[in-house]
Amino acid sequence: MKISYDPEVDALYIRLIEGEYECRTLRLNDEIALNIGPGEVLVGIEILDAKRVLGKGKLPPVVLENVKLSEAA
Repeated sequence: MKISYDPEVDALYIRLIEGEYECRTLRLNDEIALNIGPGEVLVGIEILDAKRVLGKGKLPPVVLENVKLSEAA
């Protein structure tokens, strides 16, 4: 899973499945859309106006990309 944020347009995208997919978009409301891939699999979630929708003016401080757990030595 990858979460990315674009501050220029205040949009948050949560990618649940890696790779390129031909998706259809299912709009839940003006701010939230689901990207549905082959086999009706949820590929990603787009949130527009993210600061207002998620944090009442503040974007939650969560950014994870390519997190790899390592074994303790």
